[in-house]
Order: sequence, then structure tokens, then C-alpha cells
Amino acid sequence: MKIIIVEDESTVARRIESLTREVLGAKVTSIVTKQTFYEAKSYIFEHSVDVLLLDLNLNGQNGFDLLKLAVSGAFHTIVVSAYEERALEAFEYGVVDFLSKPFTRKRLNQAFERIVATEKASHYLTKYLSVRVKGGLKIVPIDQVMYIKGAGVYVELVLRDGSVELHDKTLERLMAILPANFVRIHKSYIANFECVKMFHAENYNKITCEFFNGENVPVSRTRYKEIKNAYDNK
Repeated sequence: MKIIIVEDESTVARRIESLTREVLGAKVTSIVTKQTFYEAKSYIFEHSVDVLLLDLNLNGQNGFDLLKLAVSGAFHTIVVSAYEERALEAFEYGVVDFLSKPFTRKRLNQAFERIVATEKASHYLTKYLSVRVKGGLKIVPIDQVMYIKGAGVYVELVLRDGSVELHDKTLERLMAILPANFVRIHKSYIANFECVKMFHAENYNKITCEFFNGENVPVSRTRYKEIKNAYDNK
């Protein structure tokens, strides 16, 4: 997991990082700490993040401004705050958990377990994806995505209107959060079955998926029967 801790008190930030490493162990790929809203916002715009651990009061700056970025589902958010009275408001922004200061290792572990559970259940919850554009983030409605193509460290979101946006999560990560109508049809492609017109399999050496705009993408030969059955029963 790629984790960012946003906390203005250095001692608290170090404790959060230490407990996080204890809880997650080898699952942690990176942890960075930022002390201000602007530093955190800049980092999130420029880097891929899986989990945000956020204090709501950052030297007088409002941490809720960062929560607006979490609405897109680009990363999971755990709020760490002494302001328990703001928990309900935080959950309205879609945070995974709210940890009241001070908290224990056990309580932090429960929060990360919720992230795992959320990813398993979020097939029907994810409505938006975020993409980075110059100067900020752009929110793309899931139902506007026709198909997704692997493109190195990024993926390409090909939209119904023909435009293409780059997203920084892998195909594997996206499959964990996309609705059930998005199906992995090839090692490099995820198709939105709501946008599929038909499959072409006259020659089993070349099977393709045709979308309503006439565009075709390849389909895995070994999984074609499974994919076609899923499409027929959608």
C-alpha cells in the first residue's frame, strides 16, 4: 500500500507511521508524511495513493477540503482526529473509519481491515474515478467509461464520447472496485458490458469485442466462453 499521513504534529505523525508499519508489515510499499493541506494536496495530485490517514485540523486549515478528493474513490481515507463530534460529517464524505485520538494499535488494525472489506464490497459502490489533469483532478462518472486499456504504469479510460483519460491504478486494482458490469475480457482490457454490441468469434484465433461505436478490442481466447456466458446473462 502507498500511504500518505497528513498530520501537523510530528510526534503524532511518527506514532501513526510506526503503528501502521507494525499493522501492515510487508504490505506497506511507501509512507510519506505531510504537515499542511497544500503539501498533501500537491502530493496527491502528483502521486498514486492507496490510503490517506488524515487529521482534520492542520494548523487551522480544514482537513475536510482533502476529503472532497476522496469522493472520487481514488484512495481510501481514515480520519485520525480528536474532534469526535465531526465523525458523522466525515463519514458523509465516504471515509472508511474515524479514529479518535489517542488510539491503539488494535483500533488502527481494525481500520485497515475495513479497507479490505470495503474493497470487496465496493463493486456496487464505486460511481466515479479520478484522473489527473493540469492543475488538479477531474472526476469521471463510471457509467461514461466504455472500456479500460492497460498502458504501462497507467491505464487508459476510453469514454463513450471517444475521449481518453489516464488513470493511475492498475487493471487489477480497478477490478477490485468496479461494478459488476465491468468484466476483464483480456489481460489488457476491461469492458463495460453496457457498451458492448456483440462479440466476433468466426475465427477462434482472433476473437474481438465490438462496442456500440463500432470499435473492436481483443478478447482472451482461453476465457471466451466464460466471458460470452457472462455477457449473455448480464
